[in-house]
This record gives sequence, C-alpha cells and structure tokens, in this order.
Amino acid sequence: MTETKLAPGDAAPEFALPTADGGTVSLDDFRGKRVILYFYPAAMTPGCTKQACDFRDNLSQLTDEGFVVLGVSKDKPAKLAKFVERDALTFPLLSDPELDVHRAYSAYGPKKLYGKEVVGVIRSTFVIDADGKIEQALYNVKATGHVAALKKKLGLA
Repeated sequence: MTETKLAPGDAAPEFALPTADGGTVSLDDFRGKRVILYFYPAAMTPGCTKQACDFRDNLSQLTDEGFVVLGVSKDKPAKLAKFVERDALTFPLLSDPELDVHRAYSAYGPKKLYGKEVVGVIRSTFVIDADGKIEQALYNVKATGHVAALKKKLGLA
C-alpha cells in the first residue's frame, strides 16, 4: 500500500466534514482564501494540544495575512468540542472518523513510532492556495515548534 504524497501544484482534494460545533466545513467554503489544513493524531493528547495551542496563539497573525486554519483528526465531534472548550481553540476542528480525508491527503498510513513501523495518522500540514492548489505539503511534522517553522516557510516569521 504505497500512498502518493501530495506535492505543490497538485489540486487539493475536496472534502466536507463535520465540525466540533455541529456544522459542516468544506474546502470549497474557502475558495479565494489561503488555507492551512493540518492533520493531527488525537485531540487532547500532549503533542496535539501543544500544536493546536500554537495555532491558536498565532491565529490573529495568520488571519491578518489572509490564512484560514483548519485542524482535522479522526476524533468524533463531541470530543473535538471538549478540546475546543478546554483549550479555548478559536479555529474549526473537523472530524474525519472514517479517515477518508486523511487518506486523500496521504496523512494516514505507515509511519515510525518509537522506532517501530505502525499504521496511523501522519502529522501533516498543507497550505492550499486561493485556487485550491497545494502550495506546501509538509509530512511528519513535529508538534512542537511547527507553527514557528511554518510561519518562516510562509515568510511571516
């Protein structure tokens, strides 16, 4: 099972997913804006909390620069709602329990965990341009320091 990773210039796979607050968000909702779409393994775990809080703490700068931030995990909306409330997250968290969107973005598959190969969510971030094309595809990112590194890549640091 080899996953084809997305690359700059590829069309970003479309999606429509339920949100923590009971709504639905689709990529099409943001046509004309640049989107930062990030996939994380599980709500309320230490690394994912750090990453989400980093996005929260940098959201005003990213928004001022014209970006929309969306987080995606396999968690159900009820768990995402608890995560949003607990950590005062101010951007949409999307639920993909069937992992269809994860797979479309190659953010689910074989990965190394503590030196062993396992199959799971690959912490990944995608920057999608206003026309729905992949601008950046970053796989196996680290939870800590990722937002600062991303801002640097985007020329915002």
